[in-house]
Amino acid sequence: PEKFGTGLIEGVASPEAANNAAAQAAFIPLLTLGLPANVVMALLLGALILHGVTPGPLLMTQNPDIFWGVIASMYLGNIMLLVLNLPLIGLWVQLLRIPYPYLMPLIIIFCILGAYSVANSLADVLFMFLFGIVGYIMKKLKFDSPPLVLAFVLGPLVEYYFKSALMFSRGSFTVFFTRPISLVCLTITAAILAWSIISGLRRKSKIIPRES
Repeated sequence: PEKFGTGLIEGVASPEAANNAAAQAAFIPLLTLGLPANVVMALLLGALILHGVTPGPLLMTQNPDIFWGVIASMYLGNIMLLVLNLPLIGLWVQLLRIPYPYLMPLIIIFCILGAYSVANSLADVLFMFLFGIVGYIMKKLKFDSPPLVLAFVLGPLVEYYFKSALMFSRGSFTVFFTRPISLVCLTITAAILAWSIISGLRRKSKIIPRES
């Protein structure tokens, strides 16, 4: 511990190894259940849905090439990172020194190309700029943007399966409370929501006396 913060290779490698492991583990709920574990996986889920691929339990049987391709890319990606990073580590460090005003135009150009290539529509580009402004305002107001991204990606799926469940139960909402799996999921969701609200109120109550 006394050597922490001195550039010790073990101290640098340990968090990076944990970070890489967490990034790859986020694919597990996405590929098996169709549930994104973070914002990156939510964007990947949206990209897969745009191409007609629905992640979930049937992905291994309906689209085995995509499923096993993702698994193989993890192994090949780690090998290629090792091959590229060892001789080119100096180049990557120099890239970090590029001023942000020079990088921003390139980022915007690639965003425009990506938005336009989805459906070859300028409306998608306009929506991209619109949501960019919304994201900038949310950042200035200190709102978290990841929940908004998850809502846009998962919203249509929730609506679709909600309608399917109501059609299956002939319009009865009791289907969400009488089934054990749905009841457990709703209970866990309510508990997490209540805990986040209570913890937020407690933090605010501790901050107010200090400021006063």
